[in-house]
Amino acid sequence: MSENIGDLFQEVMAIKQAGEFELISALIPYAGLVGLELIKENAGLITILRNKPSNIGNTTIPAVHGGVVGALLEHAGIMHIICECDTTRFPKIINISIDYLRPCLGTMDTYARGYVIKQGKRVTNVRIEAWQSDPSRPVAAAHAHFLMG
Repeated sequence: MSENIGDLFQEVMAIKQAGEFELISALIPYAGLVGLELIKENAGLITILRNKPSNIGNTTIPAVHGGVVGALLEHAGIMHIICECDTTRFPKIINISIDYLRPCLGTMDTYARGYVIKQGKRVTNVRIEAWQSDPSRPVAAAHAHFLMG
């Protein structure tokens, strides 16, 4: 991994240019810890939270810990901005509002996709939705604002 944030950003931009989005999450230690991966599809970038026993917060259901779901949503928003928008530095989270809609079952992978609502010069507003087996039945959704420059 690169020594400073500027070098890391340049490395991420080179990966973006090469179209090898799955390599971006490999540069982020937390992404590896919880099992976050990226794939690029025709419909856009998808962030995947792989099913891992260490992500379970409620063992009775079992359900993924809400903090891990929140991290998935934030990661998906940041990665969407990096991959879909012109940016000269890493987006920084200003705020995020998360709606937990259904239990995020710890027995399957969870997927998330971001949508830019408004991109300004300084702030970008992103909507992120997470689902498991059916994109029309989200387990969580978020609105987030990111500082751009």
